Amino acid sequence: MKAPGSSTLTFVLFPIAVLTVEFFRGFHLVPWFAPLLAWGFLQYYLVGRYRRRLGGGGPGMTVPPQSLVTSGPYAWCRNPMYLGHLIFLLGLALTFQSEVAFALLVLSVFRFQGQVRRDESRLHDLFGAEYDAYAARVRRWLPYLV
Repeated sequence: MKAPGSSTLTFVLFPIAVLTVEFFRGFHLVPWFAPLLAWGFLQYYLVGRYRRRLGGGGPGMTVPPQSLVTSGPYAWCRNPMYLGHLIFLLGLALTFQSEVAFALLVLSVFRFQGQVRRDESRLHDLFGAEYDAYAARVRRWLPYLV
């Protein structure tokens, strides 16, 4: 059996696990944070469509892009799709005030950081100096910060 992909983990399995745990613990819902759930998912989904339309390739790096995408959301952040995952998980943790969701967020930060480093190596191999110049001017995670 194939392991679930990142999007299945983040947007399906993690919420099911959190909702199950919180059901038995008694929900503590803070609806003001729920928009982070929509923001994170929509960022992941819409940026993914944008990247595939402009750069080709498949989901993730399973099928590498044919061209480097440096415009739109990629002009501000090198990993807006992964950032969408993390925003969604932050929303899950805050909306349900869930320690389990917070732990999944922290684990995902480390998992995505490792994935990003592997992706960057592949992109360097594919696009060389063009990717290096892009990486030098655009931050990995947050514009102007990290």
